[in-house]
Amino acid sequence: MQAIEITQYGAPDVLQICQRPIPTPQAGEVLIKVHAAGVNRPDVLQRTGHYPVPAGASDLPGLEVAGEIVGGDVSGSALLHGDMVCALVQGGGYAEYCVAPAGQCLPLPKGLSPLQAASLPETFFTVWSNVFDRARLGAGETLLVQGGTSGIGVAALQIASALGHRVFATAGSDDKCRACETLGAERGINYKTEDFAAAVKQLTDGKGVDVILDMVGGDYVAREIGCLADDGRIGLIALLGGSKANNVDLGQILRRRLTISGSTLRPRPVAFKAAIAKNLQQRVWPLLESGAIKPVIFQTFPLAQAAQAHSLMESSTHIGKIMLQVI
Repeated sequence: MQAIEITQYGAPDVLQICQRPIPTPQAGEVLIKVHAAGVNRPDVLQRTGHYPVPAGASDLPGLEVAGEIVGGDVSGSALLHGDMVCALVQGGGYAEYCVAPAGQCLPLPKGLSPLQAASLPETFFTVWSNVFDRARLGAGETLLVQGGTSGIGVAALQIASALGHRVFATAGSDDKCRACETLGAERGINYKTEDFAAAVKQLTDGKGVDVILDMVGGDYVAREIGCLADDGRIGLIALLGGSKANNVDLGQILRRRLTISGSTLRPRPVAFKAAIAKNLQQRVWPLLESGAIKPVIFQTFPLAQAAQAHSLMESSTHIGKIMLQVI
């Protein structure tokens, strides 16, 4: 099969087309003939040597795919050979064939193409796990999404808004802020020209938000603590602003019962991810099928142009997902 491999750590041009054997599914895994694959920030980190591949995972990049099940073990699942699915995978998505645990496969939402469905797993699994499972965003609570026009941000805005929550988002331009508002944010906050913490306090009448989805870290953490409501929670999923948080007021964490949690999804066991898949199918797939939530795809590249897709990702000019078309 054709695939894209990381020939060495470095700039996007280290991504090169190659020939690899079609992977062999193990017990509990299915073989997918890939129609489309998503490009995500962890793929960029893997390419630059900053995201180690879990033991046993493919060295090929790519964490989400959609396509046809053409082999493997479907026993104990509702899947059949020939089914069209989208799937969260540990790697190997930038290829014509990919293996996926059966529990991490979901049917294509009715009305969506394979390309649209392939844009969902990595971001939707991540958002559900961190916003709803770990941070426990509950009825009547508010959410701040840092980086509202990223793939993760677009998913979080749409899911939380569709489920009835007040949502706010930060973005790096006025145009991106307006895009956040069309996706469900009550207000987009330009972090380059506004103090997001002050804006959030004003928008919530001084209370602050209940949950913050943070992919920045660094010096944002101290400012986020200042705009959390009592009993508020920060879900940390990336460190684009650095791994060190300075001037954090631990007294506020104690007095106001605040929680900061972090997680990475890729190394978690299949059973953990399968449970998320069930929640998504029950709670979010109907919203996709009704049109309440829509995939947001910014640009699509053929598989052989994965390097150009990574360059676009690193430019941070996109709104929504960057995709690779395989078929």
